[in-house]
Amino acid sequence: MDSHKDSFLKDFKDLYGYPNSPNTIDEIRATHFKRLDGLVYLDHAGATLYSELQMEAIFKDLSSNVYGNPHSQSDSSSATSDIVREARQQVLDFCKASPKEYSCIFTSGATAALKLVGEAFPWSHESCYMYTIENHNSVLGIREYALKQGAAAFAIDIEEDAHDSTSMRILQHQVQRRNEAKFLQEERTGNAYNLFAFPSECNFSGSRFNLNLVKRMKEDSARILEGSPFCNGHWMVLIDAAKGGATEPPDLSQYSADFVVLSMYKLFGYPTGIGALIVRNDAAKLLKKTYFSGGTVAASIADIDFVIRRKGIEELFEDGTVSFLSIASLSHGFKILNSLTISAINQHTTSLARYVRKVLLSLQHENGISVCKLYGTSASKVLHHELGPIISFNLKRPDGSWYGYREVEKLASLSGIQLRTGCFCNPGACAKYLGLSHTDLLSNIEAGHVCWDDYDIVHGKPTGAVRVSFGYMSTYEDAKKFVDFIKDSFVALPKQTARLYKKDDEARLPIAKIGLRSIIIYPIKSCAGFSAESWPLSNNGLRYDREWLLTSLTGEVLTQKKVPEMCFVSTFVDLNLGILYVESPRCKVRLAIKLISDSDNGVRNEINVHGQRCEVQGYDNEVNSWFSTALDRPCTLSRCSSSNYNFCMNKNKNIGMCIAEQSISNFANEAQFLLISEESIFDLNNRISTRDVQKGTEGASFKVNPMRFRPNLVISGGEPYAEDGWKNLRIRNKYFSSLGGCNRCQMINIVHRDGQVQKSNEPLATLASYRRDKGKILFGILLRYENSDGDQVQDNDIWVQVGDEVHPNCI
Repeated sequence: MDSHKDSFLKDFKDLYGYPNSPNTIDEIRATHFKRLDGLVYLDHAGATLYSELQMEAIFKDLSSNVYGNPHSQSDSSSATSDIVREARQQVLDFCKASPKEYSCIFTSGATAALKLVGEAFPWSHESCYMYTIENHNSVLGIREYALKQGAAAFAIDIEEDAHDSTSMRILQHQVQRRNEAKFLQEERTGNAYNLFAFPSECNFSGSRFNLNLVKRMKEDSARILEGSPFCNGHWMVLIDAAKGGATEPPDLSQYSADFVVLSMYKLFGYPTGIGALIVRNDAAKLLKKTYFSGGTVAASIADIDFVIRRKGIEELFEDGTVSFLSIASLSHGFKILNSLTISAINQHTTSLARYVRKVLLSLQHENGISVCKLYGTSASKVLHHELGPIISFNLKRPDGSWYGYREVEKLASLSGIQLRTGCFCNPGACAKYLGLSHTDLLSNIEAGHVCWDDYDIVHGKPTGAVRVSFGYMSTYEDAKKFVDFIKDSFVALPKQTARLYKKDDEARLPIAKIGLRSIIIYPIKSCAGFSAESWPLSNNGLRYDREWLLTSLTGEVLTQKKVPEMCFVSTFVDLNLGILYVESPRCKVRLAIKLISDSDNGVRNEINVHGQRCEVQGYDNEVNSWFSTALDRPCTLSRCSSSNYNFCMNKNKNIGMCIAEQSISNFANEAQFLLISEESIFDLNNRISTRDVQKGTEGASFKVNPMRFRPNLVISGGEPYAEDGWKNLRIRNKYFSSLGGCNRCQMINIVHRDGQVQKSNEPLATLASYRRDKGKILFGILLRYENSDGDQVQDNDIWVQVGDEVHPNCI
């Protein structure tokens, strides 16, 4: 055992690893989670993992028993009804809810449970919907029902006294109302029902909310809201325990909330698509159900307005047949939680989170700048228990600027670490902890930022964060590998400052004549290309390069990122015959497409490429059927039209519509040309070999071929990475401008070997160790052909040839 783990166990020996359970954490991981070998999974707040033992038990159960539709009288149906009844009781027991006071309604998830409350709640124009600013979008969405009925809605922040947990202050945000004029004439009775919603644990920060809020809100709302006009009426309370329930479910024997929502896959990984609404029986009687369905009615008549609804709470609100096979699986998940006990799971996961927070807060760059900004923490919370097993943070560079969270996620993936980035569907907490004003948020949206995109830094500020979270099967080794990854990848130490790639301000001088070694053309975007000894240029780049692309029937552009098999579709253009030849291992016949639009079906379409509309020429069914067979999925071939709808790269490398033909690109991602050098490839391969030796895996070492990067031009003769400093270059009497380095992605880790597609961490992992620049991993440079005459280049009148001399920085 290493000294670091010794120190960790000394601090957390009574909390970590289930010392009083039948199996230790190491035994659990070794026998129940074999698939995690070499992988660190740290997104348990998003979805925890099912155990292999759990799935074996579920399979044995389902393969040994016959479960029928519970809306029947047969023996198999009765067996199902018994299983569903037992599952309801398990859910109630999980939250210590008495069946005399509470009922369990199964839903398709926690979101569906929240939606049910919003739809059926007895809103009126006097009602109020109040919710904490730290809430999931699924909780915020309830306000749509409230506002539609004329109710008021507003968010609040809760400030607790650090020295007195019974003292709190409510900070009210702007009141929202719709259709106010519509309800002005209606009488105010003061008997309206109001709803207050908060999470037991914030899924952004891990902050745990004091469940005493339930009693205070229900019994003393006037004092809490300090004379607000919204303090009148009857207050009901909803707890979102979708996240918090996995480690500290609300105890309804002590905190009598009216509604609690749970998500089963966040408790024990499987099944997905099952949630639960635990509802107080008195509160359920106030809910207004409109729709009825199979299972929710005692009787109905088809051709007149007559229906008798069922009286049971569960029967009334569970539309249709419940997902009874998934419900039958719940007992096997609860069995695992009960064998470990929730209190032990809470202690175990909390110990890991406290360890990681402590390490992250201690990290500093060589100049003393703190590396990590943690959200939702204070000195007291780091040391005590008010935080759940979530750590949300951003990282700073030595100069104080931010690392983008997408860079962190990308590098973590290369290190075998799965984590989460963004705002985690919690916009209020995200804005609160990141210090984003309404103006900032609207400005980010105007800049193009939406959920799940790559805009991680806008106007110098993070738009989201990095989140790691622990589950009952997480280990010290998971936490240690994560903090070591942060140290190795983002902390600048004196001996490591050279590790972070820095672009030279001045071009490095070549040590020998630089020549063009290879020319590669890729006629169909993301399919295999071909090499040529010489090839003509056009205003779009190399003639016919990425002039065609394949799209799904829904219009999605197909690339190797989603369809790796595209690499096996080979292409070749015969200039003399004027034919594009295409071959595939799945097709017996070689496809021949004439370049002079002979196969044009006369259809002109517009498709969306890189967010821009592009006019294309379509092909007939014979051609599309060939490609559908080649890729084993329906698809269509399109060719870039010669109209001004082609898209292009401007000087800032932004994609826009082309007016001037001289700057257009066909369907290239970023630029007309990608250039790499053999010397840079050689240096990269040496570094990969060195890393393999250091890891003791040199026997599995392999050489990266230049074609892995899908270059158009391969050169040789200069220093490694000399091309980084080039502003322009000349080949023969034609000039090319550099648009900067090419940002590499996981696609270069795809290996095509023996007809199989395999994925590895290389070469991107090695490149990330020394070629990072402002969140990008750079290799090769992007070029644009500069037509100095400003005229349309005619077919085949300007050529480049292997062996041509390359002259950098010649202007």
